[in-house]
Amino acid sequence: MSGQIIPGKKAPSLDLHTTNGHTWSLDEHFNKTKSMIVFYRGLHCPVCSVFLKQIDIQLLEYKKSNTEVIAISMDSKEKALKAKSLWSINNLNIAYGLTEDNAREWGLYISKSIKEAESDLFCEPGLFVIKEDGTVYLANTSNMPWARPDLTDFPAKLVFAQENDYPVRGNY
Repeated sequence: MSGQIIPGKKAPSLDLHTTNGHTWSLDEHFNKTKSMIVFYRGLHCPVCSVFLKQIDIQLLEYKKSNTEVIAISMDSKEKALKAKSLWSINNLNIAYGLTEDNAREWGLYISKSIKEAESDLFCEPGLFVIKEDGTVYLANTSNMPWARPDLTDFPAKLVFAQENDYPVRGNY
């Protein structure tokens, strides 16, 4: 991990290819929607499967808070497509090919493979909410696959934050 994301400051740029054949750019979402960026470990991670499936099921709830969601990994296109299929991800936008430099810029932890199924290098989980103006609203990273935010009421919490103009925290 080398970069430090500071809530309230501009988020680093991201431009990646998606499994639906498009290019996704964070900058294109400014002034339109909030962006929830979910960095996941990759195809080898069963915890990622459960986490992304839950988000996939909740996508309509995220739209209520004007939040578009994308999941991103360092996996190849082939692995990302396989994950989408094996995990039955139907609607969640999935991007692939995150570089190690990009991952570090976002303050993500990087791990080396300890099992044959794992990629040589991969990022550990992170979840960020970026406001319409391109600034970081929420930043959450972990160095372990099982330490992630509880998503049960997360979409409702984003609606609450929006309706109550809840300020950015952790920026001092």
